[in-house]
Amino acid sequence: MHPLFRSLRDEVPSIPVDLDGEPMIAREQDTVASFLLRTVDPDRYRQSVVSAQSHAPLCMMGVCFECLVEIDGQKNQQGCLVRVRSGMRIKRQIPEG
Repeated sequence: MHPLFRSLRDEVPSIPVDLDGEPMIAREQDTVASFLLRTVDPDRYRQSVVSAQSHAPLCMMGVCFECLVEIDGQKNQQGCLVRVRSGMRIKRQIPEG
């Protein structure tokens, strides 16, 4: 777990989500971006499909568009603006191959 984001409260309800096909546990107050920053290496948050350069959230308020992920089948969603919810399917935008 990466220490970029951590809860200020000790006990936060957990909810199940799916990340890249794997079951994971998020915290109820997480945004998709904060969940990913706590869970995966920031260099693996997403990659450019053109250059394969790593990208990760920068502003956390919906201005920079560096937090784009696929949520429940919809690509290019701003992860910093979407709260996780039970059963959510999240896919990082990492080119295959």
